[in-house]
Amino acid sequence: MSRPSVLSARVDAARRASGTGASVFASLLLFTLFAGDFWRNLISWPGYFVLAALLAAGSVVFLVRTRPAFSWRRAPWTLLLFLALAIVSIAWSAYPGASALGVLATLATTAGAVFLALCLGWASLLTALGNAFRWILGLSLLFELVVAIFVRRPVLPLTPVQPVPPGHLPQAFYWSRDLLFHGGQIQGIVGNSNLLAMIALLALVVFGIQLADRTVRRGSAIAWLVVAALTMLLTRSSTVIVAGLFTAVVLGLALWTRRAGPERRTPVYLTAAALLVAAVVLLSVFASRIPALFGKSEDLTGRFDIWDKVIGLAQQRPVFGWGWVSYWAPWTEPFRNLAERGGVVYLQAHNAWLDVWLQLGIVGLVVFILLVLTTLWRSWFAAVDRPRTSIADDTPYTALTLLPLLLLAALLAQSFAESRILIEGGWTLLVVLAVKTKQAAP
Repeated sequence: MSRPSVLSARVDAARRASGTGASVFASLLLFTLFAGDFWRNLISWPGYFVLAALLAAGSVVFLVRTRPAFSWRRAPWTLLLFLALAIVSIAWSAYPGASALGVLATLATTAGAVFLALCLGWASLLTALGNAFRWILGLSLLFELVVAIFVRRPVLPLTPVQPVPPGHLPQAFYWSRDLLFHGGQIQGIVGNSNLLAMIALLALVVFGIQLADRTVRRGSAIAWLVVAALTMLLTRSSTVIVAGLFTAVVLGLALWTRRAGPERRTPVYLTAAALLVAAVVLLSVFASRIPALFGKSEDLTGRFDIWDKVIGLAQQRPVFGWGWVSYWAPWTEPFRNLAERGGVVYLQAHNAWLDVWLQLGIVGLVVFILLVLTTLWRSWFAAVDRPRTSIADDTPYTALTLLPLLLLAALLAQSFAESRILIEGGWTLLVVLAVKTKQAAP
């Protein structure tokens, strides 16, 4: 069989993988990656590990059976280099056992992301994301409604990660705080208002693209857009409000660039640069007042203290870091009591860039920055350039080509206040976009 025939057969196999079985599996995979806390609160950490292992194995099975078309020449080398650095960091890690577990978790998540990137087309990926987000948002509102009407008190996880101490508990311990009818921040099935709000923001992007491209019924798309917007309103997450504003600005710049055409893009780029400079200046001048606008304390709910501690540790091992660990391991130093606030031990730096510096040093941070920038570069031009299906540059734009750019914009905005881009759903999206934009444009 000739090489073109082999490639054609692999493409056909990948398309078959986008059928019902792969689509259902992809939706379950994305649901689990974005709503991992739901499973952990419901079936315990050991139960979640079993589920995660099955999903990772399933991803590998799909990849092996379908053998989707893949060009190593078009592999994102920055992603491969970052993963290689994480693996070899076990050799110098201050906590080699925890690093080995962290690397295993990252590779398992990456396997799922590679399945999504290679075995699903862009349209199928959009559908899988939409299905997963509908389930998460729908179940979250239903869960909070049941708690508010029938339970009428805060609810703890069915399988807490540690024994529940007697007496007053920190709010972060509760799965739901019964705040739906009390004007508070709902947490949904993920048990965290910031995570739920971010899922709602990503859902707004996905549902909006489905509406614009008419890939779902208009009434259904509008209804779910309302659900996503309502969820964001009920979570009142300042982090995601900022991420939403940033994503909206990126969308506006992309649409302006499309309208201007390739010959008249200079004003767009000058405007983007001016907005960036203005944002930096405003942040520098009004840094102490901005948190109050979003109902935050001046230390951004303890983030400044966490950042100071993380920077101090990173400076002790500045070049290659302490070793990759993904989630912080609370049973080992230096993470045991590194970020504790109000009786709650946090397992991240609440800033992805500081987290990478801490774990993989300046070398890892440079590689991670290159990974993000190269993916952003490809996503931008996929969004603003017309699809090329012939010599003539007159193919109509589609909303789908905006998907990588807007998802990445939301993740980047969140990365300065959360480290979620390094784990679970956030890492999955970054890997999917890095691989998929390199292999083929939307």
